[in-house]
Amino acid sequence: MLELRQQLKLAQKLVMTPQLRQAIKLLQLNRLELTDALQSEMEQNPLLEEAVDLPDVDSNPESLSAEEVKELPETAATTQVAGDDPTTVAEVNWEDYANNFDSDFSFARETPPADAPSQFDFISASPGLNSHLQWQLSHLKLNELDKNIAHFILGNLDGHGFFEADIPDICTYAHCTVEEAEGVLRLVQSLEPPGIAARDIRESLLLQLDRLEQDESLAYRIVEEHMNELQTRNYALIARQTGVTARKVLAAVEVISSLTPYPGNEFSNEQTNYVVPDVYVYKIDGEFVIQLNNEGLPRLQLSEEYQKLIKEKKALNTESKGYLQEKKRSAQWFIKSLQQRQRTIYKVMESLLKFQHDFFEKGPGFLKPLILHDVAEDIGMHESTVSRVTSNKYVHTPQGIYELKYFFSTAVATTNGDTVAAEAIKNRIRQLIQKEDSVKPLSDNKISKLLKEEGIKVARRTVAKYRDQMKILPVKHRRKARK
Repeated sequence: MLELRQQLKLAQKLVMTPQLRQAIKLLQLNRLELTDALQSEMEQNPLLEEAVDLPDVDSNPESLSAEEVKELPETAATTQVAGDDPTTVAEVNWEDYANNFDSDFSFARETPPADAPSQFDFISASPGLNSHLQWQLSHLKLNELDKNIAHFILGNLDGHGFFEADIPDICTYAHCTVEEAEGVLRLVQSLEPPGIAARDIRESLLLQLDRLEQDESLAYRIVEEHMNELQTRNYALIARQTGVTARKVLAAVEVISSLTPYPGNEFSNEQTNYVVPDVYVYKIDGEFVIQLNNEGLPRLQLSEEYQKLIKEKKALNTESKGYLQEKKRSAQWFIKSLQQRQRTIYKVMESLLKFQHDFFEKGPGFLKPLILHDVAEDIGMHESTVSRVTSNKYVHTPQGIYELKYFFSTAVATTNGDTVAAEAIKNRIRQLIQKEDSVKPLSDNKISKLLKEEGIKVARRTVAKYRDQMKILPVKHRRKARK
Protein backbone atom coordinates (compact mmCIF):
# COMPACT_ATOMS: atom_id res chain seq x y z
CA MET A 1 0.00 0.00 0.00
CA LEU A 2 1.32 3.45 -0.95
CA GLU A 3 1.35 6.27 1.59
CA LEU A 4 2.73 9.81 1.85
CA ARG A 5 4.71 10.85 4.92
CA GLN A 6 7.36 13.35 6.00
CA GLN A 7 10.80 12.20 7.07
CA LEU A 8 13.86 14.09 8.39
CA LYS A 9 17.24 12.89 7.16
CA LEU A 10 20.69 14.18 8.17
CA ALA A 11 23.37 13.82 5.50
CA GLN A 12 26.67 15.39 4.46
CA LYS A 13 27.44 16.21 0.87
CA LEU A 14 29.88 18.42 -1.00
CA VAL A 15 28.25 21.00 -3.28
CA MET A 16 30.58 22.17 -6.04
CA THR A 17 29.42 25.67 -6.93
CA PRO A 18 30.32 27.22 -10.31
CA GLN A 19 32.53 29.73 -8.47
CA LEU A 20 34.44 26.95 -6.70
CA ARG A 21 34.89 25.04 -9.96
CA GLN A 22 36.25 28.21 -11.55
CA ALA A 23 38.72 28.75 -8.69
CA ILE A 24 39.97 25.15 -8.97
CA LYS A 25 40.30 25.48 -12.74
CA LEU A 26 42.36 28.67 -12.42
CA LEU A 27 44.61 26.96 -9.90
CA GLN A 28 45.41 24.16 -12.35
CA LEU A 29 46.23 26.39 -15.35
CA ASN A 30 49.82 26.98 -16.34
CA ARG A 31 51.20 30.37 -17.33
CA LEU A 32 50.17 30.28 -21.01
CA GLU A 33 46.73 28.77 -20.31
CA LEU A 34 46.06 31.45 -17.70
CA THR A 35 46.62 34.21 -20.27
CA ASP A 36 44.04 32.63 -22.59
CA ALA A 37 41.60 32.19 -19.69
CA LEU A 38 41.84 35.87 -18.74
CA GLN A 39 41.22 36.99 -22.31
CA SER A 40 38.26 34.62 -22.64
CA GLU A 41 36.71 35.83 -19.38
CA MET A 42 37.04 39.48 -20.44
CA GLU A 43 35.27 38.67 -23.72
CA GLN A 44 32.37 37.00 -21.92
CA ASN A 45 31.94 39.38 -18.97
CA PRO A 46 31.29 43.06 -19.83
CA LEU A 47 32.09 44.07 -16.23
CA LEU A 48 35.68 42.87 -16.62
CA GLU A 49 38.19 44.96 -18.52
CA GLU A 50 41.91 45.51 -18.68
CA ALA A 51 43.35 48.42 -16.72
CA VAL A 52 45.73 50.54 -18.79
CA ASP A 53 48.49 52.99 -17.91
CA LEU A 54 48.81 51.68 -14.38
CA PRO A 55 52.13 51.82 -12.50
CA ASP A 56 54.03 48.59 -11.99
CA VAL A 57 53.30 46.79 -8.77
CA ASP A 58 55.20 44.31 -6.69
CA SER A 59 54.40 40.83 -7.99
CA ASN A 60 54.76 39.48 -4.45
CA PRO A 61 51.20 38.65 -3.34
CA GLU A 62 52.29 38.98 0.27
CA SER A 63 51.82 42.73 -0.27
CA LEU A 64 48.06 42.07 -0.11
CA SER A 65 46.41 42.34 3.25
CA ALA A 66 44.41 39.41 4.54
CA GLU A 67 41.19 41.37 4.16
CA GLU A 68 41.99 42.26 0.54
CA VAL A 69 42.39 38.60 -0.34
CA LYS A 70 39.43 37.46 1.73
CA GLU A 71 36.85 39.90 0.48
CA LEU A 72 36.51 42.41 -2.34
CA PRO A 73 34.58 45.60 -1.57
CA GLU A 74 31.44 46.09 -3.59
CA THR A 75 32.19 49.81 -4.00
CA ALA A 76 35.59 49.37 -5.60
CA ALA A 77 35.69 51.00 -9.00
CA THR A 78 38.67 48.92 -10.10
CA THR A 79 40.39 45.80 -8.82
CA GLN A 80 43.70 44.36 -10.02
CA VAL A 81 45.24 40.94 -9.86
CA ALA A 82 47.97 42.22 -7.59
CA GLY A 83 45.68 44.37 -5.46
CA ASP A 84 46.21 47.95 -6.59
CA ASP A 85 44.32 51.03 -5.47
CA PRO A 86 41.31 52.06 -7.55
CA THR A 87 42.39 53.97 -10.63
CA THR A 88 40.29 56.03 -13.03
CA VAL A 89 40.30 54.80 -16.61
CA ALA A 90 39.57 56.62 -19.85
CA GLU A 91 36.04 56.80 -21.14
CA VAL A 92 34.93 53.60 -22.83
CA ASN A 93 34.46 53.71 -26.58
CA TRP A 94 31.39 51.53 -26.98
CA GLU A 95 32.05 51.07 -30.71
CA ASP A 96 35.08 48.97 -29.75
CA TYR A 97 32.75 46.32 -28.36
CA ALA A 98 30.70 45.97 -31.55
CA ASN A 99 31.15 42.69 -33.42
CA ASN A 100 31.83 43.85 -36.98
CA PHE A 101 33.34 40.60 -38.25
CA ASP A 102 30.59 40.07 -40.84
CA SER A 103 30.99 38.74 -44.34
CA ASP A 104 29.46 41.90 -45.87
CA PHE A 105 31.39 44.42 -43.78
CA SER A 106 33.52 47.06 -45.48
CA PHE A 107 35.00 50.34 -44.35
CA ALA A 108 33.22 52.11 -47.19
CA ARG A 109 29.88 50.86 -45.81
CA GLU A 110 29.28 49.15 -49.14
CA THR A 111 28.44 45.55 -49.82
CA PRO A 112 31.51 43.89 -51.38
CA PRO A 113 31.19 41.93 -54.62
CA ALA A 114 30.18 38.27 -54.40
CA ASP A 115 33.63 37.03 -55.44
CA ALA A 116 35.47 39.19 -52.89
CA PRO A 117 37.86 37.24 -50.65
CA SER A 118 36.64 36.31 -47.18
CA GLN A 119 38.55 37.14 -44.02
CA PHE A 120 39.11 33.42 -43.62
CA ASP A 121 41.05 33.32 -46.91
CA PHE A 122 43.92 35.08 -45.16
CA ILE A 123 44.28 32.54 -42.37
CA SER A 124 47.52 30.76 -43.20
CA ALA A 125 49.30 27.61 -42.11
CA SER A 126 52.91 26.66 -42.67
CA PRO A 127 53.27 24.04 -45.44
CA GLY A 128 54.06 20.52 -44.27
CA LEU A 129 55.49 17.39 -45.81
CA ASN A 130 52.32 16.50 -47.75
CA SER A 131 52.14 19.96 -49.35
CA HIS A 132 55.81 19.76 -50.32
CA LEU A 133 55.30 16.38 -52.02
CA GLN A 134 52.04 17.45 -53.70
CA TRP A 135 53.85 20.45 -55.18
CA GLN A 136 56.51 18.17 -56.69
CA LEU A 137 53.91 15.78 -58.10
CA SER A 138 52.07 18.67 -59.76
CA HIS A 139 55.10 19.21 -62.03
CA LEU A 140 55.08 15.60 -63.28
CA LYS A 141 53.00 14.30 -66.17
CA LEU A 142 50.98 11.47 -64.62
CA ASN A 143 47.93 9.64 -65.90
CA GLU A 144 44.85 9.33 -63.70
CA LEU A 145 45.80 5.91 -62.33
CA ASP A 146 49.30 7.05 -61.34
CA LYS A 147 47.86 10.19 -59.71
CA ASN A 148 45.41 8.07 -57.73
CA ILE A 149 48.17 5.72 -56.53
CA ALA A 150 50.50 8.63 -55.66
CA HIS A 151 47.80 10.38 -53.61
CA PHE A 152 47.13 7.11 -51.75
CA ILE A 153 50.83 6.80 -50.91
CA LEU A 154 51.03 10.40 -49.70
CA GLY A 155 47.93 9.91 -47.61
CA ASN A 156 49.55 6.98 -45.83
CA LEU A 157 52.80 8.69 -44.80
CA ASP A 158 53.32 9.16 -41.07
CA GLY A 159 54.94 12.18 -39.42
CA HIS A 160 58.42 10.73 -40.04
CA GLY A 161 57.76 10.33 -43.77
CA PHE A 162 57.44 6.51 -43.67
CA PHE A 163 54.89 4.68 -45.83
CA GLU A 164 52.59 2.86 -43.40
CA ALA A 165 50.84 0.68 -45.99
CA ASP A 166 52.30 -1.81 -48.49
CA ILE A 167 52.10 -2.90 -52.15
CA PRO A 168 49.00 -5.16 -51.66
CA ASP A 169 47.21 -2.22 -49.99
CA ILE A 170 47.93 -0.05 -53.04
CA CYS A 171 46.66 -2.74 -55.41
CA THR A 172 43.47 -3.19 -53.40
CA TYR A 173 42.78 0.56 -53.29
CA ALA A 174 43.64 1.50 -56.89
CA HIS A 175 42.74 -1.82 -58.60
CA CYS A 176 46.16 -1.90 -60.22
CA THR A 177 48.89 -4.48 -60.79
CA VAL A 178 51.86 -5.01 -58.49
CA GLU A 179 54.18 -3.57 -61.17
CA GLU A 180 52.12 -0.39 -61.43
CA ALA A 181 52.03 0.02 -57.63
CA GLU A 182 55.79 -0.53 -57.25
CA GLY A 183 56.49 1.87 -60.14
CA VAL A 184 54.58 4.77 -58.56
CA LEU A 185 56.07 4.01 -55.12
CA ARG A 186 59.56 4.26 -56.62
CA LEU A 187 58.49 7.52 -58.25
CA VAL A 188 57.38 8.99 -54.91
CA GLN A 189 60.61 7.71 -53.31
CA SER A 190 62.55 9.70 -55.92
CA LEU A 191 61.09 12.98 -54.62
CA GLU A 192 62.62 15.27 -52.04
CA PRO A 193 63.61 14.76 -49.29
CA PRO A 194 65.74 11.64 -49.92
CA GLY A 195 64.43 8.56 -48.12
CA ILE A 196 60.79 9.62 -48.28
CA ALA A 197 58.06 6.93 -48.49
CA ALA A 198 60.39 4.25 -47.13
CA ARG A 199 58.75 1.52 -45.10
CA ASP A 200 61.35 1.52 -42.28
CA ILE A 201 64.62 3.14 -41.26
CA ARG A 202 66.68 0.55 -43.13
CA GLU A 203 64.96 1.26 -46.45
CA SER A 204 65.17 5.02 -45.80
CA LEU A 205 68.96 4.82 -45.33
CA LEU A 206 69.34 2.64 -48.43
CA LEU A 207 67.35 5.14 -50.53
CA GLN A 208 69.55 7.99 -49.31
CA LEU A 209 72.76 6.08 -50.03
CA ASP A 210 71.44 5.21 -53.49
CA ARG A 211 70.74 8.93 -54.09
CA LEU A 212 74.41 9.61 -53.16
CA GLU A 213 75.47 6.95 -55.73
CA GLN A 214 76.86 4.73 -52.96
CA ASP A 215 74.75 1.70 -53.78
CA GLU A 216 77.91 -0.43 -54.11
CA SER A 217 79.72 1.01 -51.09
CA LEU A 218 80.55 -0.65 -47.76
CA ALA A 219 78.07 1.65 -46.04
CA TYR A 220 75.25 0.36 -48.28
CA ARG A 221 76.28 -3.24 -47.58
CA ILE A 222 76.34 -2.68 -43.81
CA VAL A 223 72.83 -1.15 -43.81
CA GLU A 224 71.47 -3.86 -46.11
CA GLU A 225 73.00 -6.92 -44.41
CA HIS A 226 74.13 -5.94 -40.90
CA MET A 227 71.46 -3.56 -39.56
CA ASN A 228 71.13 -5.35 -36.21
CA GLU A 229 74.88 -5.16 -35.53
CA LEU A 230 74.86 -1.52 -36.63
CA GLN A 231 72.11 -0.67 -34.12
CA THR A 232 74.02 -2.37 -31.27
CA ARG A 233 77.29 -0.73 -32.38
CA ASN A 234 78.97 -4.13 -32.66
CA TYR A 235 81.52 -2.90 -35.19
CA ALA A 236 84.02 -5.68 -34.46
CA LEU A 237 81.50 -8.31 -35.56
CA ILE A 238 80.66 -6.29 -38.69
CA ALA A 239 84.37 -6.17 -39.55
CA ARG A 240 84.68 -9.96 -39.20
CA GLN A 241 81.51 -10.68 -41.20
CA THR A 242 82.40 -8.27 -44.03
CA GLY A 243 86.09 -9.19 -44.08
CA VAL A 244 87.33 -5.60 -43.88
CA THR A 245 89.32 -3.71 -41.27
CA ALA A 246 87.69 -2.00 -38.30
CA ARG A 247 88.98 1.34 -39.61
CA LYS A 248 87.01 0.93 -42.86
CA VAL A 249 83.89 -0.06 -40.90
CA LEU A 250 84.15 3.09 -38.77
CA ALA A 251 84.57 5.22 -41.91
CA ALA A 252 81.42 3.65 -43.39
CA VAL A 253 79.55 4.21 -40.12
CA GLU A 254 80.45 7.91 -40.27
CA VAL A 255 78.82 8.09 -43.73
CA ILE A 256 75.70 6.36 -42.40
CA SER A 257 75.60 8.68 -39.37
CA SER A 258 75.46 11.70 -41.69
CA LEU A 259 72.13 10.50 -43.14
CA THR A 260 68.64 11.36 -41.85
CA PRO A 261 66.84 8.33 -40.38
CA TYR A 262 63.49 10.19 -40.33
CA PRO A 263 63.34 12.24 -43.56
CA GLY A 264 59.91 13.76 -42.89
CA ASN A 265 60.82 15.37 -39.57
CA GLU A 266 62.37 18.48 -41.11
CA PHE A 267 59.00 19.31 -42.72
CA SER A 268 57.01 18.97 -39.51
CA ASN A 269 54.76 22.01 -39.00
CA GLU A 270 53.81 21.11 -35.46
CA GLN A 271 53.90 24.11 -33.16
CA THR A 272 56.65 24.14 -30.56
CA ASN A 273 55.40 24.93 -27.08
CA TYR A 274 58.01 26.74 -25.03
CA VAL A 275 58.14 26.62 -21.25
CA VAL A 276 57.32 29.96 -19.61
CA PRO A 277 58.18 30.07 -15.88
CA ASP A 278 55.28 30.84 -13.56
CA VAL A 279 57.62 31.99 -10.82
CA TYR A 280 61.24 33.14 -10.50
CA VAL A 281 63.67 32.50 -7.65
CA TYR A 282 66.62 34.92 -7.57
CA LYS A 283 69.58 35.03 -5.20
CA ILE A 284 70.23 38.63 -4.22
CA ASP A 285 72.86 39.56 -1.63
CA GLY A 286 72.96 35.99 -0.34
CA GLU A 287 69.18 35.73 0.09
CA PHE A 288 66.66 33.97 -2.15
CA VAL A 289 63.83 36.15 -3.46
CA ILE A 290 60.59 34.79 -4.97
CA GLN A 291 58.86 36.73 -7.73
CA LEU A 292 55.73 35.67 -9.60
CA ASN A 293 55.75 36.06 -13.37
CA ASN A 294 52.96 38.54 -14.14
CA GLU A 295 54.50 39.69 -17.43
CA GLY A 296 51.93 39.71 -20.21
CA LEU A 297 49.00 39.04 -17.90
CA PRO A 298 46.24 41.65 -18.26
CA ARG A 299 45.49 43.62 -15.11
CA LEU A 300 41.80 43.28 -14.47
CA GLN A 301 39.40 45.88 -13.17
CA LEU A 302 35.66 46.36 -12.89
CA SER A 303 34.18 48.57 -15.59
CA GLU A 304 33.43 52.00 -14.13
CA GLU A 305 30.89 52.78 -16.84
CA TYR A 306 28.83 49.67 -16.20
CA GLN A 307 28.92 50.29 -12.45
CA LYS A 308 27.47 53.74 -13.03
CA LEU A 309 24.65 52.19 -15.06
CA ILE A 310 23.87 49.80 -12.20
CA LYS A 311 23.64 52.68 -9.71
CA GLU A 312 21.37 54.83 -11.88
CA LYS A 313 17.78 53.90 -11.01
CA LYS A 314 16.11 54.79 -14.31
CA ALA A 315 18.89 53.86 -16.74
CA LEU A 316 18.02 50.16 -17.02
CA ASN A 317 15.01 47.91 -16.71
CA THR A 318 14.89 45.26 -13.99
CA GLU A 319 16.09 42.43 -16.23
CA SER A 320 19.11 44.34 -17.57
CA LYS A 321 20.06 45.57 -14.12
CA GLY A 322 19.86 42.05 -12.71
CA TYR A 323 22.07 40.77 -15.53
CA LEU A 324 24.75 43.40 -14.85
CA GLN A 325 24.66 42.79 -11.10
CA GLU A 326 25.18 39.08 -11.68
CA LYS A 327 28.09 39.80 -14.04
CA LYS A 328 29.57 42.13 -11.43
CA ARG A 329 29.49 39.42 -8.77
CA SER A 330 31.02 36.98 -11.24
CA ALA A 331 33.79 39.45 -12.09
CA GLN A 332 34.55 40.09 -8.42
CA TRP A 333 34.75 36.36 -7.74
CA PHE A 334 36.99 35.83 -10.76
CA ILE A 335 39.44 38.51 -9.58
CA LYS A 336 39.35 37.11 -6.06
CA SER A 337 40.08 33.59 -7.39
CA LEU A 338 42.94 34.97 -9.43
CA GLN A 339 44.43 36.71 -6.40
CA GLN A 340 44.10 33.53 -4.37
CA ARG A 341 45.80 31.54 -7.14
CA GLN A 342 48.82 33.83 -7.17
CA ARG A 343 49.01 33.85 -3.38
CA THR A 344 48.84 30.04 -3.23
CA ILE A 345 51.61 29.61 -5.82
CA TYR A 346 53.77 32.01 -3.81
CA LYS A 347 53.17 30.14 -0.55
CA VAL A 348 53.92 26.75 -2.14
CA MET A 349 57.13 28.10 -3.70
CA GLU A 350 58.12 29.62 -0.35
CA SER A 351 57.65 26.22 1.30
CA LEU A 352 59.62 24.41 -1.43
CA LEU A 353 62.44 26.91 -1.01
CA LYS A 354 62.53 26.15 2.71
CA PHE A 355 62.51 22.35 2.30
CA GLN A 356 64.88 22.22 -0.68
CA HIS A 357 67.25 25.05 0.26
CA ASP A 358 70.33 22.91 -0.46
CA PHE A 359 69.10 22.28 -4.01
CA PHE A 360 68.84 26.01 -4.74
CA GLU A 361 72.31 26.53 -3.29
CA LYS A 362 74.20 23.53 -4.67
CA GLY A 363 72.18 21.80 -7.41
CA PRO A 364 70.16 18.61 -8.18
CA GLY A 365 72.58 16.34 -6.31
CA PHE A 366 71.36 17.84 -3.03
CA LEU A 367 67.64 17.31 -3.57
CA LYS A 368 65.98 15.96 -0.41
CA PRO A 369 63.07 13.49 -0.13
CA LEU A 370 59.79 15.42 -0.04
CA ILE A 371 56.09 14.52 -0.34
CA LEU A 372 52.96 16.60 -0.94
CA HIS A 373 51.85 16.11 2.67
CA ASP A 374 54.96 17.91 3.97
CA VAL A 375 54.25 21.09 1.98
CA ALA A 376 50.49 20.90 2.58
CA GLU A 377 51.02 20.71 6.33
CA ASP A 378 53.56 23.53 6.22
CA ILE A 379 51.27 26.01 4.46
CA GLY A 380 48.02 24.80 6.00
CA MET A 381 46.36 23.56 2.80
CA HIS A 382 45.06 20.27 1.46
CA GLU A 383 47.37 17.94 -0.48
CA SER A 384 45.09 18.12 -3.53
CA THR A 385 45.55 21.90 -3.62
CA VAL A 386 49.34 21.54 -3.54
CA SER A 387 49.11 18.91 -6.29
CA ARG A 388 47.08 21.25 -8.52
CA VAL A 389 49.46 24.15 -7.90
CA THR A 390 52.57 22.15 -8.80
CA SER A 391 51.17 20.51 -11.96
CA ASN A 392 52.32 22.01 -15.29
CA LYS A 393 53.96 24.99 -13.59
CA TYR A 394 57.62 25.86 -13.81
CA VAL A 395 60.10 27.84 -11.74
CA HIS A 396 63.23 29.60 -12.97
CA THR A 397 66.01 28.99 -10.43
CA PRO A 398 69.77 29.65 -10.28
CA GLN A 399 70.11 25.93 -11.16
CA GLY A 400 67.85 26.11 -14.24
CA ILE A 401 64.14 25.76 -15.07
CA TYR A 402 62.24 22.96 -13.32
CA GLU A 403 58.64 21.83 -12.99
CA LEU A 404 57.39 22.36 -9.44
CA LYS A 405 56.62 18.63 -9.19
CA TYR A 406 60.34 17.96 -9.67
CA PHE A 407 60.97 18.96 -6.06
CA PHE A 408 58.85 16.08 -4.74
CA SER A 409 60.77 12.84 -4.61
CA THR A 410 60.55 9.55 -2.74
CA ALA A 411 63.18 8.60 -0.20
CA VAL A 412 65.84 5.90 -0.77
CA ALA A 413 67.75 4.55 2.21
CA THR A 414 71.54 4.85 2.36
CA THR A 415 73.98 2.42 3.98
CA ASN A 416 74.48 4.72 6.99
CA GLY A 417 70.76 4.91 7.78
CA ASP A 418 70.06 8.29 6.16
CA THR A 419 67.79 8.88 3.17
CA VAL A 420 68.40 10.46 -0.24
CA ALA A 421 65.90 11.62 -2.87
CA ALA A 422 65.29 9.41 -5.89
CA GLU A 423 65.82 12.43 -8.19
CA ALA A 424 69.25 12.98 -6.65
CA ILE A 425 70.13 9.35 -7.42
CA LYS A 426 68.95 9.80 -11.02
CA ASN A 427 71.17 12.85 -11.31
CA ARG A 428 74.15 10.87 -9.98
CA ILE A 429 73.48 8.02 -12.45
CA ARG A 430 73.40 10.57 -15.28
CA GLN A 431 76.75 12.01 -14.12
CA LEU A 432 78.39 8.56 -13.97
CA ILE A 433 77.21 7.70 -17.50
CA GLN A 434 78.36 11.07 -18.87
CA LYS A 435 81.88 10.42 -17.52
CA GLU A 436 82.09 6.75 -18.58
CA ASP A 437 84.53 5.35 -21.15
CA SER A 438 82.50 5.01 -24.38
CA VAL A 439 84.57 1.94 -25.33
CA LYS A 440 83.78 0.25 -21.98
CA PRO A 441 80.52 1.84 -20.80
CA LEU A 442 79.14 1.15 -17.33
CA SER A 443 76.62 -1.65 -16.94
CA ASP A 444 73.63 -1.26 -14.64
CA ASN A 445 75.24 -3.69 -12.21
CA LYS A 446 78.50 -1.68 -12.20
CA ILE A 447 76.59 1.56 -11.58
CA SER A 448 74.79 -0.12 -8.67
CA LYS A 449 78.17 -1.08 -7.15
CA LEU A 450 79.60 2.43 -7.62
CA LEU A 451 76.57 3.95 -5.89
CA LYS A 452 76.95 1.47 -3.03
CA GLU A 453 80.55 2.65 -2.57
CA GLU A 454 79.13 6.18 -2.20
CA GLY A 455 76.73 4.99 0.48
CA ILE A 456 73.64 4.72 -1.76
CA LYS A 457 72.03 1.29 -1.73
CA VAL A 458 70.25 0.82 -5.08
CA ALA A 459 69.57 -2.53 -6.77
CA ARG A 460 70.56 -3.18 -10.39
CA ARG A 461 66.93 -3.33 -11.53
CA THR A 462 66.30 0.05 -9.85
CA VAL A 463 69.24 1.54 -11.74
CA ALA A 464 67.77 0.15 -14.97
CA LYS A 465 64.36 1.66 -14.11
CA TYR A 466 65.85 5.10 -13.39
CA ARG A 467 67.97 4.92 -16.57
CA ASP A 468 64.88 4.13 -18.67
CA GLN A 469 62.98 7.01 -17.07
CA MET A 470 65.82 9.36 -18.09
CA LYS A 471 65.72 7.87 -21.64
CA ILE A 472 69.34 6.70 -21.47
CA LEU A 473 70.18 3.73 -23.70
CA PRO A 474 71.35 0.37 -22.28
CA VAL A 475 75.06 -0.39 -22.16
CA LYS A 476 75.12 -2.34 -25.45
CA HIS A 477 73.73 0.66 -27.33
CA ARG A 478 76.19 3.11 -25.70
CA ARG A 479 79.29 1.08 -26.56
CA LYS A 480 81.56 2.51 -29.28
CA ALA A 481 84.43 0.79 -31.05
CA ARG A 482 87.98 1.87 -30.30
CA LYS A 483 89.46 3.91 -33.15
